[in-house]
Amino acid sequence: LATLSETILPVKTEAPADPEAEKGLALVANSDCFTCHQVVDNSTGPSYQSIAERYKGQPGAIDSLAQKIIKGGSGNWGTVPMTAHPTVSEEDAKTMVKYVLSLKK
Repeated sequence: LATLSETILPVKTEAPADPEAEKGLALVANSDCFTCHQVVDNSTGPSYQSIAERYKGQPGAIDSLAQKIIKGGSGNWGTVPMTAHPTVSEEDAKTMVKYVLSLKK
């Protein structure tokens, strides 16, 4: 039986080893996130791997990126604004961020 990451990721990457990261991937997959973000390649927004590389290990990154998911914003990656997702709970947003930060190049 394939994991969620093996069935929906557009490219072969290392599957999340952490069950919480796998839950985060499920939340991302069931949202509109892949409309603007890809795992490896930049699209409308930065790739998840680029986000992980920039923010991994930074104190407060999980909280600040979770708020970015909920409130939206612009300026961190160029001029294209990130759409707000006010219906995403703070807990779910943090779980989504943990998935993104679990990715490795």
